[in-house]
Amino acid sequence: MGTTRTYKAHVTIPSQTERLSEVRDFISLHAREHGFGDDDINKITIAVDEACTNIIKHGYNFSPNFKIDVDIIRTGSQFEIMISDHGKQFNPNAVETPDMKEYLSHYRRGGLGMYLMKRIMDKVEFNFNSDKNTLRMVKTLQ
Repeated sequence: MGTTRTYKAHVTIPSQTERLSEVRDFISLHAREHGFGDDDINKITIAVDEACTNIIKHGYNFSPNFKIDVDIIRTGSQFEIMISDHGKQFNPNAVETPDMKEYLSHYRRGGLGMYLMKRIMDKVEFNFNSDKNTLRMVKTLQ
């Protein structure tokens, strides 16, 4: 019986939007190594970028002095991304799914992060502890 190998990678960035390109490059590199094509790589990168932007904007209130940890765990066909922070907590169930027709007709900006993450990824789970918030997103290679 063959064994499934697990690959792990980690990056930490300060909570600054100008540093998000490092996370995007990190995700793209590992998604490509995992076997995803350009379309999926772009989608996964958008989901991670949205999550990190939300942490910077809402969790840390744009304070540049905090950290965001991003871990990738690749096992078999599973591509798992864990994003951890120590910012303000929120209730993900309180975030309403946007009415896209209304959203687009009013030329709104922002507010689609959670919607995009859930549409792009196969699993999106939040875990809040007293000192740490963790977002777990999984995409399975088809």
